[in-house]
Amino acid sequence: MSSNSTNKRVRVGVGGWTYEPWRKNFYPEGLPHSQELHYASRQLTAIEVNGTYYSSFKPPTFKKWHDETPEDFVFSLKASRFATNRKQLSAAGESVSRFVESGITELGDKLGPIVWQFMPTKAFDAEDFEAFLALLPKKVGSRALRHVMDVRHPSFMTPDYLALARKYQAATVFTDADKFPSFADLTSDFVYARLMMSDAGQKTGYAPKALDAWAEAAKRWAGGGLPEALPYVEEGGKGTKSARDVFIYFINGAKEKAPAAAGALIQRLG
Repeated sequence: MSSNSTNKRVRVGVGGWTYEPWRKNFYPEGLPHSQELHYASRQLTAIEVNGTYYSSFKPPTFKKWHDETPEDFVFSLKASRFATNRKQLSAAGESVSRFVESGITELGDKLGPIVWQFMPTKAFDAEDFEAFLALLPKKVGSRALRHVMDVRHPSFMTPDYLALARKYQAATVFTDADKFPSFADLTSDFVYARLMMSDAGQKTGYAPKALDAWAEAAKRWAGGGLPEALPYVEEGGKGTKSARDVFIYFINGAKEKAPAAAGALIQRLG
């Protein structure tokens, strides 16, 4: 596989597109709020939508997002908190169905991975978590779905969790944040990274050498390998060795720097 085709497998973006500080350092002066998605989607290659975690959206909204963005753009959707913020995950079936049947297929080919985010206090319970994974549909209508687990309690750092995620072909969020667990092992045929350590003192959020390292990591992930440049990734980690799609989002930290960081990484990926 050529380097160019490998890089095309990598999507880079930010969380959402409505953030007041971005009107000073990302959006053109005077750009109407209604044009922000149109503009952002032409500077980035993906956006993670956080609003779907808090509220329900109707099919016309997803269709509008589809129509306002370029042909090869991708939206990752954060699934409803009602499915994940509960004592018994095995009872989440109705909330899971309500979300996946809410009209997300109106995004068409622009529908990217669905992120199921758990509270930092949610500990790993193998039986209950497997019951939850079994609830996640592989498709809605004729559209295949890809699921990502954003697990935030240290108890998930166990081979038992990794085995379950791999069994159900669910990816696991890879993060650079010290406060959340991050996994060397890959659990699906795609990679989903949420970078949360941007620095307000850096013009592009991350130092140039750090962005170089993330670009190299993205290329190695996309090519089927594991990154050597990042200290918390071990080459011995298990995972598929074939080419993968890679999704990298700059989230939180110095959020005002997220678009600059994403743009700098996109540049490095060519």
